[in-house]
Amino acid sequence: TFRKTYPNIQLEEQALTYNDLLDKFRTALLGNAAPMAVRLQILGGTEFASKGYLQPLKPEDVGYSTEDFWPGAMKAVTWDGVTYGIPTNNETMAFIWNADIFKRAGLDPNKPPATWDDVVKYSKQIHDKLGIAGYGLVARKNAGNTPYRFMPQLWAYGGGVFDEAAANPTYKDIELNSPQSKAALQASYDMYVRDKSVPVSALTNQQADNQPLFLAGQLGMMISHPSDYNVMLDLQKKATGTDKDKAQTVIDNMRYGLIPTGPDGKRAVVFGGSNIHILKAEYVEGGKVDEPAAKAIICMWTSPEWSLKMAYAGSNPGNLNGFKTKWMKERLDSIKFLDVTTSMLPYGIPFPALPQSPEIMNIIVPDMLQNALTGAMTVDQAADDAAKKVKDLMGGGL
Repeated sequence: TFRKTYPNIQLEEQALTYNDLLDKFRTALLGNAAPMAVRLQILGGTEFASKGYLQPLKPEDVGYSTEDFWPGAMKAVTWDGVTYGIPTNNETMAFIWNADIFKRAGLDPNKPPATWDDVVKYSKQIHDKLGIAGYGLVARKNAGNTPYRFMPQLWAYGGGVFDEAAANPTYKDIELNSPQSKAALQASYDMYVRDKSVPVSALTNQQADNQPLFLAGQLGMMISHPSDYNVMLDLQKKATGTDKDKAQTVIDNMRYGLIPTGPDGKRAVVFGGSNIHILKAEYVEGGKVDEPAAKAIICMWTSPEWSLKMAYAGSNPGNLNGFKTKWMKERLDSIKFLDVTTSMLPYGIPFPALPQSPEIMNIIVPDMLQNALTGAMTVDQAADDAAKKVKDLMGGGL
């Protein structure tokens, strides 16, 4: 569509995986070979804005209003009071369970666990009664799947890395070793070490590793997107013989609900998504940015129509006006469980809008989990160690 609308603009695009994108983009910047525009995951842009790689860019620059986008999303593209990008899409996940497994384990098949403490109990009950993994814990290092699944747990217990869960965070104090944060880490420890009710491979698992386990009826609960339902359908089509029938039973019993709360009723989920940015000319291959062309594609991508269509199955429009279109109604009618995951959006919390966020979320937080779950450190030691690493990363203080 863009090429038809702007036939005079030569468009070259490159698609990279979530786990490869930041490292490859950093390498391109060091060689002054970056693209004119780049779409980064929600926690990526602040790092590059703080280092001076990005041009200021706000919705008004391409014909929209800041109010057309989620406040949390705009927080993620703001550094030192300046806006450096525009949200393309935003999403939140939901809690998924297998109703048949719940029933066979003696749990109510129609009700997900209400609290994270219940997740621990349900996971143990499923494992003890059926001999399978209860909850799909993900603790892999340097993989976005890990913070996207652990941080909702941390926030629900009242913890955080800083005060990022507050309405107006200051990021002044480190809370990763608070009693509330340690309680959240203890819950993961209890499932992995004490109860052995999660996959043994959780330390190296990504969500993609949970999906076949769930489809095989070997996993009772997990956190993911509505798109996981379609993933299950695709995997089921590839199955053969009795595996195909078993997979269909799992799909028929797949349920989505709100992510559980903490002990005080707090519900939280990572406010995810992506943002699009324009690079400064000196870091671009050829040393020149065609700003009208870059803004043309950004204008289209962040429009109500195309921010929805470009995120049709796996996310939601970054432009809030996309929710008012006929295509949103079509999505809700055609994408199973989309209504549940979109209902989690008001509980969304963005990662700290700090340049150090990628290292905190992709390295330090998973390290904390790994140190506790492997027994390299106690829960208290792992949380204290992580808090110290954050303090050191932030320059010895905030």
